[in-house]
Amino acid sequence: MAFLSVLGRFLFLSVFILSLALEFKEFGTDGGQAAKALRPKFNVLSRHVETHTGFEIPHVEMKHLVLGAIVLKGLGSLLFIFGSTLGAYLLLLHQALATPILYDFYNYDADKKEFNQLFFKFTQNLALMGALLFFIGMKNSLPRRSSSSSSKKRSHKAKAN
Repeated sequence: MAFLSVLGRFLFLSVFILSLALEFKEFGTDGGQAAKALRPKFNVLSRHVETHTGFEIPHVEMKHLVLGAIVLKGLGSLLFIFGSTLGAYLLLLHQALATPILYDFYNYDADKKEFNQLFFKFTQNLALMGALLFFIGMKNSLPRRSSSSSSKKRSHKAKAN
């Protein structure tokens, strides 16, 4: 069973690991293609936040955001493969921050091609977040094994007649 659990986590992480490898490979000095694709979406988000809340999001270099995503995915994946809930929380944080920004289907009309593509990717990421929440819930609901209880040996005392 332990092998299947590790294999399942590895297959689940393949989504994060493959995107991490691509972003890392293309990063360069300016953040690569990911930073170029993120800039207009981040600008739209900034305008929405400022319009609805009056709060202005400070200027952020896109390469720093991409680097943060790489670190969250890398560290989260490394911890998650060993069954750590901290890794799951890091991946969940990445998904919660990146999904509404990258897959902004709500900025397109429903009859546009982009709407369907972005909505599909958005819902896939929701499913990934659901799987991470399921993992966290299962890890927290399982009774923890105590290392001291397994090392205790019962001593048998002879009965005195």
